Formats: sequence, structure tokens, C-alpha cells
Amino acid sequence: MTSFDYDLIVVGAGAGGAVVAARVSEDPNIRVLLIESGPDYPNLEALPEDLQNVNHSSFFDHDWALRYQPTTTSRVSAFPRGRVTGGSSAVNTAIALRGVPSDYDEWASLGNPLWSWEKVLPAFKRLETDLDFGETAIHGGSGPLPIRRHTRDELVPYQAAFLDACAELGYQQCLDHNDPVDTGYAPHPMNKRGTLRISTAIAYLGPARDRPNLTIRADTDVRRVVFQNGEATGVEVRTAGVIESISARQVVLACGAIHSPAVLVRSGIGPRDVLDRLGIGAVRELSGVGQHMQDHPAIGPTLVPKPGIADFNQPVIQTTLRYTATGSDDFNDMQLEPLSFMHYQGGTLLMGLAACVFKSYSYGCLEFESADIDAKPRLLMDYLSDERDYIKLVDGLRRAMEICATKAVAAVSDGVRRPTDAELADPALLAPWIRRNSATGAHPSCTARMGPADDETAVVDERGMVHGLRGLRIADASIMVRVPSANTNIPTIMIGERMGAWAREELGT
Repeated sequence: MTSFDYDLIVVGAGAGGAVVAARVSEDPNIRVLLIESGPDYPNLEALPEDLQNVNHSSFFDHDWALRYQPTTTSRVSAFPRGRVTGGSSAVNTAIALRGVPSDYDEWASLGNPLWSWEKVLPAFKRLETDLDFGETAIHGGSGPLPIRRHTRDELVPYQAAFLDACAELGYQQCLDHNDPVDTGYAPHPMNKRGTLRISTAIAYLGPARDRPNLTIRADTDVRRVVFQNGEATGVEVRTAGVIESISARQVVLACGAIHSPAVLVRSGIGPRDVLDRLGIGAVRELSGVGQHMQDHPAIGPTLVPKPGIADFNQPVIQTTLRYTATGSDDFNDMQLEPLSFMHYQGGTLLMGLAACVFKSYSYGCLEFESADIDAKPRLLMDYLSDERDYIKLVDGLRRAMEICATKAVAAVSDGVRRPTDAELADPALLAPWIRRNSATGAHPSCTARMGPADDETAVVDERGMVHGLRGLRIADASIMVRVPSANTNIPTIMIGERMGAWAREELGT
């Protein structure tokens, strides 16, 4: 093809894709098309309440209606993911954690030297304006995403009690959860202003919308990537039931760890047995597509709040405790997160305390049952299949119960509803309870992971380019080598920053 409709097509306007589109379109000579399956809201006045109010995640109005099975013995449940410009960054709780240097040094050691901590830190700094610390050796002071931590007088009663409980038990107080060497309890860093969630749609697309070289096309599904002679030349899309092809010099998939692998499979890229079973002609056989899925499994006690303590209008999360699990060699591999409210059947308002394995080892997978554009992959997470994760979770539950028994938490709670004393006392009851009730940290990753060409599990190289093909890059959490020890929103934005810079360099030449 000698001419193209666009220079770059970005598929998916979430934590990765919105960043890529915004950064690449900074060059006025590069024509960028950003495609989003969900709706687009061009300004704050048009933004619905569920996307504005960061006090609770948005689970229904802008969701993909995915389902997942946490473990082999648990029931199938909803798995929320954002379907809107901003993606899951537009519906989440706005936690702004980076992880620890060893996360990224591990990526580098597995054949991706461009992703060491030293290499990714500049992108972490570039994406943020840290309102508490400003520009420092580890923080940015002029990036698009504002990040701050709640002050003590902003904490709701249970969140404040949690910090007091950590102090009561002798845990270390942390000054900054994004300091590479800090650990302990403190307010979360968060990307929010008041109750407004600052998504990538607000922080990145907002300032870029008026650029004549950036087109945002919402309510449009991508059926597949189009190839000619092993090179991506565009995408086939559906808008209002109409199928059309759009051409470009380069395509970036940023549909997230669930949907980017699905687009790859529909495009003829994936495990041979999957492509054959679905009747899809193979463009490139890559066995790692949809495999090696990681997340942060979580479980914890539910507490009955004293009257007047819990309120659905409170921020659901404000604080956390990061620590290293007993006997673990993984620094800051666990979190205890107090949840200001939880809803259960019948509308009972409860509080929670989630023990989350943030350096996990278990792998799940995506299962593809159809090549139809509307088909949803099955999410088989297989949490706790690695015994190390189970041991960490048991240790986390024990610590959570210790916090529930402190004077600080007893002042705001009328006790623990689950697990019961009988379940806690009997390992034969506790083990199946944990495996049955473990749930997602909502951080799927690693389903199209990076690695060198001789790594049979790798889907992309360290610059995000799909192995064996030209012109196709992936820029989302699916390319993570191992899930980082952090909520994946900020690490995914960091990925978008780096992929956007590389695409801009390539297309601007």
C-alpha cells in the first residue's frame, strides 16, 4: 500500500492506549486514530456520575460484563473492566502505586533489558505531578497525572483506625508508598482531585482532543488486524453494525490483558490448536497468546461496623499496609487494604480488610470459545495453584485478624462476620474456605508477555512489537513479564508512555 488513512491506529483508549495516542499525536505530522469500543465523553460536563465519583468503582454502566473463575473450587463471578475512553482507569479506585525496583529488574533479567528499574523510572516520573513531593530524584513534578495522599483529617473513621491499628501492632510507618525502599502503613498515593477520578481520558486525552491530527472514534469494535505479507496495514472494525477496513502504517493494540489476546486470536495470531479449533487461518503461530495470566489474589475478614461508621458515600479505599510476608524473599510482596464498605446480598453494609498477594506466582489462562467479534474469553485464573501464594495468603489473613482484634479497630467495629471462629480454628475448614472465597485484585496481566525471540512463551519483543510480524505493537498490561507488586494502573500508564515515545520516533522519521 502506498497511501494510508492514518499513520497510526491505536485500538483501545484505556490506561495504555490513551497515553500512546496522546504522546504520538504530539507530533503534528503523525495522523493518529484512537478506536474505543465504549462511549467517549468529551469533557467533564458530559462525564456520568459513576465515572466522576472515585469513592466507588463503577461496576455496571461502563463494563464489559466479563466473568471469571478464581480457583477450581470457587463459583464464577463478575470480573469488572472499563468499557469507555480511559478504560479501567476511568472506573477504578485511583490507586497510584508503581511497584518495587525488583519487579522491573526481574523483567530485564528475563531478556528485556530495556525494562530495568533504571530504564522505567524516567517514565514513571514523566507521567506524574506528585502534589506532595514535587520534582525529586524519584518523583515527577510536571506530568499529566496528579498524585496525592490523603491527610489524616481526610480519613474516614475506619481508615484512620486501620493506621492506628498498624501502629498498635508495631508495624513501621511509611512516608511514601512509591519510595523504592519504603515499607509499612500510610495513606495510598492516588490519582484523584477531591472525589474526581483522574483517568487517562481526563489527564491525557483532555489536553489532546483539539489536535487536528488526532481522531477519537468511540462505540467501535475491532474485529481483526489486517496484514499484507506479514505486515500490519490496518484494522477491520464494526461501527453501528457496519464493517469497514481502515489502513495505517502501524497498529498498536491496547485493549488490555483480556481483549488484546482476543483481537490477536481473531487476527490469526495465537496457539495453533486454538486457531485450528476456531477455524481461523494462521498469520503467526505464537503459543503464549492468552497464557500465563497473572493477578493479585485476595481474601480477608468482613467486619460489622458500629452505627454511623460505614457509609456508601465514603471513599472505599484511602490507606494500605505494605509488608514482606513471613519467610518470603520478595520485598513488599503483600498488602492489607481496609475497605470502608462492602455490599452483600440483602443490602447489608459491611467493612472489609483485604489481604492481597502482590508478588504472586500462580498462572491462569484465557480460553477462547468463538471467533465471533462479540464472544468473550473465559477467564480461568487458577489462583493459589502455586503453593507460595497460598502460604502468603494464609499469613495475610492471620495478620488481618490481628488488626481486627486491636483496640483501634474494635472502637469502630462490632466484630468479624467471616471467617468464623470455627473456620479459623480448624485448618481442614480454613483451607477450603480460603480457596473457595479468594477473589481478584482486578489486575489481569501477562497474557501476551514480552521476551526475546527464542522464548517460546513470549508474544512481543521488549519494544512491544509482535514476534515475526511487522507494524504491530501491543501497549498494555498483557505484555508484562510478571505482574508487578502494585495495582497495575500506573505501571500500564508507564508502558503507554514508553511505547508512545517509541512509536512517535518510528513514525516521525
